[in-house]
This record gives sequence, structure tokens and C-alpha cells, in this order.
Amino acid sequence: MLTLTVSAAAQVSLQCSGEQKPWMVAELLFGRSHVSDAAWDRFLATEVTPRFPDGLTVYDARGQWRNPQTKTISRERSKVVMIAMPPADDSQARLSAIIEAYKTRFRQQSVGLIVRPSCVSF
Repeated sequence: MLTLTVSAAAQVSLQCSGEQKPWMVAELLFGRSHVSDAAWDRFLATEVTPRFPDGLTVYDARGQWRNPQTKTISRERSKVVMIAMPPADDSQARLSAIIEAYKTRFRQQSVGLIVRPSCVSF
């Protein structure tokens, strides 16, 4: 299970300076082969923003994914949502809820998730 906390070791290895603080950055990778712009906008407004209302960044991407059963590579337009967040006990649950909502709503097999400690300032 993924634990979204910044350990003392991560704080030391990051060596954040000045105004920067050790936070976590999550990137969610959403394939959009059958998801319209309007449907994406609704999903972002109803599922992502309420769970991370302090801010996020969304950008367009092109991705590819290999189906583990058929070994077929699919290429599709994608969205990446980047969220910088302070360490919090409920971060994993909020990210998991977004992923499950997307998979269910748009019948997707997976949503990519990358989480890493980072030095952050605003």
C-alpha cells in the first residue's frame, strides 16, 4: 500500500531551501480515447476538484498503454493532473477515490499514478 507521507529521510535527501517545504506531488494519468472534452470537464469538476480544492494543474498529453492480456499497444490522447499537497493521512484515499471514479464512469482498466516527494513553494 502506498503511504503518502514525507519521512525524515525524504526531508533530508530533498534539502528544501528558502520558502520551500517538503510536500508530495501526485500525477494522475488519464487515457481519453472515449472521453469527450465535456465529459472530462464534468469529471474534473465533480470528482477531482472537490477532493483537492486548494489547486491542481491539468495538461494535455499523448500516451500509450499495453493491454496486459492482449499485448496490444493503444495510443490515445490523455490528461495529466498534477497535485502538490502537504503530507496528509487521507491523501491516498482521495487519490484512490478519483481513480476508481474514473475507471467506473468511463470503463477504463487503469489510471496511472505517480507520487513523489518534492520541495514546493507558492
